[in-house]
Amino acid sequence: HRSPGRQRVGVGTMSPAIALAFLPLVVTLLVRYRHYFRLLVGTVLLRSLRDCLSGLRIEERAFSYVLTHALPGDPGHILTTLDHWSSHYEYLSHMGPVKGQILMRLVEEKAPACVLELGTYCGYSTLLIAQALPPGGRLLTVERDPRTATVAEKLIRLAGFDEHMVELIVGSSEEVIPCLRTQYQLSRADLVLLIHRPRCYLRDLQLLEAHALLPAGATVLADHVLFPGAPRFLQYAKSCGRYRCRLHHTGLPDFPAIKDGIAQLTYAGPG
Repeated sequence: HRSPGRQRVGVGTMSPAIALAFLPLVVTLLVRYRHYFRLLVGTVLLRSLRDCLSGLRIEERAFSYVLTHALPGDPGHILTTLDHWSSHYEYLSHMGPVKGQILMRLVEEKAPACVLELGTYCGYSTLLIAQALPPGGRLLTVERDPRTATVAEKLIRLAGFDEHMVELIVGSSEEVIPCLRTQYQLSRADLVLLIHRPRCYLRDLQLLEAHALLPAGATVLADHVLFPGAPRFLQYAKSCGRYRCRLHHTGLPDFPAIKDGIAQLTYAGPG
């Protein structure tokens, strides 16, 4: 029989061997998923550290940069400044220029009288929509986080858009959607942008349907349907028979190797 002391030594001498056996697998995973690892480090670890050190959120730090580098009243220059900040300083998790071109092209093509955006965040996509709206067009944008909404409000006004053209509503989409008709005089949304939480997309789409806020021919755009993904939303849109679906394949801003997509739905009516 081996003594307990010898058993402990045996276990101790085996540990490095086991670690070496797993080393090729670990290296392979790090190389294959290095873009996701960089994204995780940048958006979670480094961001949390900077939040603690500065006492400001990333949206507030980005806005301070915009104030000192962008031209007030010029939404295009403000957007370019935000892109530069995200690429060279801190990844902003915003829509970015590639997806932004898809959004602006659709707004210009559809010329919607009223747009509803769920998920204002820092106001990046809000500015994209606002500068592409037709004369007399109206944009309602909804942000659940009051602190983030404060930053977005400042950015929107800095770009030169007033409350009549762009109205920011602070609250959760689940609570705001049922009140849009009575409290915010929105009888129909010709174009809807879902850019908040992918897990809420299906719920909010069905709420818009239930409150008859989507006219026939309305366009619904949903970002991040591939990463982090909205599979239930996509399945519903494709199978319910009320939408024509198209998927625009893109990558994440500053992380083009991470594949994502924007779903474009055209509403055929209640059917």
